[in-house]
Amino acid sequence: MNITELHNLPAIEKLKLIEALCGDLVSDESNLPNLSWHETELKETEEKFLAGDIEVLDWQDAKKALRSQFE
Repeated sequence: MNITELHNLPAIEKLKLIEALCGDLVSDESNLPNLSWHETELKETEEKFLAGDIEVLDWQDAKKALRSQFE
């Protein structure tokens, strides 16, 4: 599949590809590069969560809500 074919996919198919790629990447985290900016973002998010500044959603509910926007 080339980039033109990817651009022509419906949004739901793009999301399915993203989900599959992410699943593949995290299946072996030892191969992931260390991204310092990502660690910083995670720490900031954790601080906001602990302070009660972030609304927590059930992952399944969040995925359904996101998918419904593209169906």
